[in-house]
Amino acid sequence: MARRAQDLILHVPRLRAVDILLLIAAGALLSGLLAVAPTALGRVRPSVVIDLRPSALPAYTGLSLLRMAVAYLLALLFTLIFGYAAARNRAAERILVPILDILQSIPVLSFLPAVLLAMVALFPRHTLGLELGSIVLIFTGMVWNMTFSFYHALLTVPDDLMEAARSMRLTWWQRLTSIELPVAAIGLVWNSVMSWAGGWFFLMACESFTLVNQSFTLPGLGSYLAVASSRGDIPAVLWGVGVLVTLTVAFDQLLWRPLIAWSARFKVELAADPDPPRSWILSALRRSSLLPWVGDRVWRPLIEAVDQSVGRADAATPATPRASVSRRLLGAGRWLLAVVVVVGVAEGALDLGRMLAGMSAPEWGRVSVAAAATFARVSIAVAVALLWTVPVGVAIGLHPRLARVMQPLAQLVASVPATALFPILLLVLVRTGGGLNVASVLLMLLGTQWYLLFNVIGGASAIPRDLLESSEIFRVRGWLRWRTLLLPAIFPYLVTGGITAQGGAWNASIVSEYVVFGDQTLQTVGLGALIAGATQSANYPLLAASTMTMAVIVVLMNRLGWRRAARAAETRYHM
Repeated sequence: MARRAQDLILHVPRLRAVDILLLIAAGALLSGLLAVAPTALGRVRPSVVIDLRPSALPAYTGLSLLRMAVAYLLALLFTLIFGYAAARNRAAERILVPILDILQSIPVLSFLPAVLLAMVALFPRHTLGLELGSIVLIFTGMVWNMTFSFYHALLTVPDDLMEAARSMRLTWWQRLTSIELPVAAIGLVWNSVMSWAGGWFFLMACESFTLVNQSFTLPGLGSYLAVASSRGDIPAVLWGVGVLVTLTVAFDQLLWRPLIAWSARFKVELAADPDPPRSWILSALRRSSLLPWVGDRVWRPLIEAVDQSVGRADAATPATPRASVSRRLLGAGRWLLAVVVVVGVAEGALDLGRMLAGMSAPEWGRVSVAAAATFARVSIAVAVALLWTVPVGVAIGLHPRLARVMQPLAQLVASVPATALFPILLLVLVRTGGGLNVASVLLMLLGTQWYLLFNVIGGASAIPRDLLESSEIFRVRGWLRWRTLLLPAIFPYLVTGGITAQGGAWNASIVSEYVVFGDQTLQTVGLGALIAGATQSANYPLLAASTMTMAVIVVLMNRLGWRRAARAAETRYHM
């Protein structure tokens, strides 16, 4: 033991400036977590008074960042498990993909009553219940586009790579880590950028909410913006948006830009990119002596241990009696889980049926008219988003120099919660005669277009350089180039962006059709307004009817349109 310790000390690397900065950042992160822990684990306070002074913003920002980080890690874990199961098991796909369609079609605020009441019941005396409820709500705003991206990427893995994996008899773990995750990396990184921006977009609704005429507020940047917006305090709104802009720029430079540059190594191509994405942070980290030392001494042995453990489990055969018993127990456990799920779903369906039975015919007519109005606004928003995101996204994805300027700008605009600026926009439109109908479409567009843009950028940046060079050699230009190369290449990404953009537009209808500004409440005809109003007044039958109507419409659109497009991407438009 003493020799090992001496050897470890002798091989400690010589620290450089970047290593010292990394240690300082790790210490700052740890101290920040210790500082916010008492707030998260304190006694429950359903509603706190939000201090709108700028001096309160650092503490609020730290709490919001912690919630966002936990929600993102949960979303990434869900993406890897759910997406892999749906893509690699056809029986599971028939169940999981419809569930995913339904869940991504349910608005964030429709999750609110069940999530909030469940978490408060689990932790009745501590703020932890409200914190977990807020994290789950942020999670629902992040996870769906990442899951669809990973699922579609697995369906379009190049056939020759899968054939090589089968011929080499790779285990599922080796295939995942050496082929499938690298192929999905570019789309997953770009959708992570979008998910983080989407988390900021819905942060106001996830930190400050009303249920059964009771206000629940958690200290954070989202609740700061929500309170400032509801009071019409324009200076406070600008302070909050300024902090959000600063955070977005910092995250772009310190996290997302290095990940985008790193993921470019996984492009399936034969020719090297003469101008690959670059990051000054990634270049600095590559000069570090501490990170390679940690990789050799800690990370690599850990990965090798996991590989060996999974390989042994995968290579085990059910020939022994013990293995046979284990397989039987596993099968019994699956059947038991299936029975529990079926019983739970049946009980939930009965409760839902009882609530819907209390709806009168005029109320159902009101829901139908509202559904038609919101459907029209969503269709307009998605169509407008498609018109500009496809050419702009392709241009950014194909030109790294343009991407270095435009991608941070797009991420910045996507991260700013439009709901914070919506009162200002609404005042302008009311004075010019546009009103809430036009304003709601604009807000849907702000919540929709980024799903398409970031997916198109990811798809264009993943086009192999040798194909682009071949098109230049053969002078394939103009519409012919779009029809034969660009559109087929980005089509799988466009499907992912379209599915999630449609869901994002329906989600955004809640905050765009029902607006509280100062002492005024403005609303227009639409499902979003019905859901928001029913949530605040605890009208659960109307909330259930509106949510189910929205879910049915989105699922039908996915089944009849986007799912067929996804099959075309899987069979025709992949490498």
